[in-house]
Amino acid sequence: MSDIAKPPRQIQMGVIGPILALVILVAMGAAMNPNFLGWDNITNVLARSAFIGIIAVGMTFVITAGGLDLSVGSMAAFVAGLMILVMNKALPTMGVGVPVVLLGMAVALGAGLVAGLVNGLLITRLGIEAFIVTLGSMGIYRSLVTWLADGGTLSLDFGLRTFYQPVYYGGLFGISWPIIVFAVVVVLGEILMRSTAFGRHCAAIGSNDQVARYSSVRVARVRLLTYVMLGVLVGVATIMYVPRLGSASSATGLLWELEAIAAVIIGGTVLKGGFGRVWGTVIGVLILTLIGNILNLTDFVSPYLNGAIQGAIIVLAVVLQRESKPGH
Repeated sequence: MSDIAKPPRQIQMGVIGPILALVILVAMGAAMNPNFLGWDNITNVLARSAFIGIIAVGMTFVITAGGLDLSVGSMAAFVAGLMILVMNKALPTMGVGVPVVLLGMAVALGAGLVAGLVNGLLITRLGIEAFIVTLGSMGIYRSLVTWLADGGTLSLDFGLRTFYQPVYYGGLFGISWPIIVFAVVVVLGEILMRSTAFGRHCAAIGSNDQVARYSSVRVARVRLLTYVMLGVLVGVATIMYVPRLGSASSATGLLWELEAIAAVIIGGTVLKGGFGRVWGTVIGVLILTLIGNILNLTDFVSPYLNGAIQGAIIVLAVVLQRESKPGH
């Protein structure tokens, strides 16, 4: 187990890389636009980072354990649509108030848990490749939300949306709730990864699942729990996201899986598993969000190329991981 737990050499060498990239981006943004370091822009960047960040924390555990989930964006869209439908349906009976909002939150968490559980069971019990399972469920969830919306948009009742909006726009001491929830998820995720048997088992499984089995690690159970955790965190992100726009459609959560995976890889987690870093994932999320923010604040590159830039960053990050391996 000692060989499994030891971080690869490329991880030790690459700790400073994401931090340096973040510092350079901040300096570039400040130089290009005087409003970049303003409080409003900073809080906006952090709030927009929260949705992907919450999901990316869960993705860190999945990838560390040698898995992958391509369905999180579509899952978020489906969960949001289901949440809105249930809240609108319950509105005539329950009225606008805390109970109907709590019902919607419970639906989001429950749907996320079940979605993650189904993905995990198909992967761990039936032995289907994670790529195939989550690629299939990505299409299923995206089609389901399109069907629920009848090809259009599911909108939360106006009065209920107004009541629910403080969950996104409100907060404490000028810090919005999405940022606070993101910070809590990150702290708990870092503790779970670094200071618990579950985190160590994720790394052991991702490094070598056969050796992990010989060391009495319950491989299938741990992997299943990573997908369940990710599903629940998709539900949490959706709870924070719905009051922002008050709607869901087939375009909701588009490319969230790309951003979450990119953030995890940029942050130093090994794509093939064996080593994960939650705090690095946070830096990866901030890097991606800052790139989009800089593109929006300047005319340097079209913001429509944001997805292309993120895709290129994923490829570059994986190439750098491969080139840093011993023997290369």
